[in-house]
Amino acid sequence: MTNIETIKYFKSFGERILDSNSIDFEQSALELYSFQIENNYIYRQYVQARGLINSKVKFIEDIPFLPIGFFKNHQVISGRKDNFPGFFSSSGTTGSITSKHYFWSEEFYRKHSLQLFETEYGSIKDFHVLALLPAYLERKGSSLVNMAEWFISQSESKHSGFYLYNHEELISKLSQLALSNEKVLLLGVTFALLDLIESGVFFPKNENLIVMETGGMKGRRKEMIRQELHQILKEGFRVSRIHSEYGMTELMSQAYSKEEGIYNLPPCMRVYLRDTNDPLSWSDRSQGGINVIDLANFHSCAFIETQDLGRKIGENKIEVLGRFDNSEVRGCNLLVN
Repeated sequence: MTNIETIKYFKSFGERILDSNSIDFEQSALELYSFQIENNYIYRQYVQARGLINSKVKFIEDIPFLPIGFFKNHQVISGRKDNFPGFFSSSGTTGSITSKHYFWSEEFYRKHSLQLFETEYGSIKDFHVLALLPAYLERKGSSLVNMAEWFISQSESKHSGFYLYNHEELISKLSQLALSNEKVLLLGVTFALLDLIESGVFFPKNENLIVMETGGMKGRRKEMIRQELHQILKEGFRVSRIHSEYGMTELMSQAYSKEEGIYNLPPCMRVYLRDTNDPLSWSDRSQGGINVIDLANFHSCAFIETQDLGRKIGENKIEVLGRFDNSEVRGCNLLVN
């Protein structure tokens, strides 16, 4: 494709993603594979190294998945470099190499992220959005901060905003909003939510409060099994359930869980399981390594082999069970079950 044709393709495919009712997932995935195998140098080199470059891909099951680690050392893009004005970077740990996911349109990412949230929870304008994301705010390039910033602005609430370590201000705001009959979204990194409830404050019961953890201890605390963590958070915030967001730097889409760590996959996203002992083989078991097709990654690589372990529940639900033992700790939702 010429550069002009590539940009037109991005815009056209982006419009298709935003109009989720028009998505024929399998057809779109196969089309995207053909596009990316021709226009994504890194993905093509990987497929070629596996000896699959001349293989016919007629079904989704034939598509090779790119290991997520390639985002650490390579520019995983489809098309020319000058089509990508910026990138999101992963949090990682001190001294580690972080992933970079180059984007062609920040506007598309924001619109897409908001649409995924509103499909699950309704209009963002019905919420006061309080974001407790200290580790992410302290660095540049976080896709989570970018998303939260957009949610805050689109909520059009004077109470919405970011919080770093100013717990007293946040607690005061939560107490104030508990007196209203309005919805509150508290979006927080896991260790910061635990810090907040351990501050010794008794939180007023608020049935309109959604506590949503994004995962990530960031080396501040020991990892916990999900059931234990959610029980502590439920008791601390006096809510009946804890919500979760599953996303990562290398994906443009997010999935949401309203309870029990079961995530609803959006129409543009599907999960397939691979054998834990053989990453190149599909698994017909209910548990395995998570491979993701994210159609919103049309500009980079839509076929990602993650380092997460999961359990499929039907076609459109997934439970994240943890991570492979030798994978490094990351900032997204990677709680061991």
